[in-house]
Amino acid sequence: MGRFLVDVPADDIRKLDEIAKREGKSRAAVLREAVSNYLEVCGKEGFEKYFGLWERHGSTVDGLDYERELRGEWPDAGEIAPPKKKYKTT
Repeated sequence: MGRFLVDVPADDIRKLDEIAKREGKSRAAVLREAVSNYLEVCGKEGFEKYFGLWERHGSTVDGLDYERELRGEWPDAGEIAPPKKKYKTT
């Protein structure tokens, strides 16, 4: 395991200590977990990076239900489609 020295604002240290106390962990354990999570998120590419984004931010909405609700507001294609042209057959 490596070590590093980093300057962190006092307010961030206070918040970090609150998290550590609440979770019953050391400050170092919380920092290791934060770095690990950060590297995992940064390492994902493309679709994987955004998959589950709503859930990670606390949303309980089902994405498929949300999409169906939005599409339910769309008019039926038959109602808005122009009439088909009739071609002469000789």
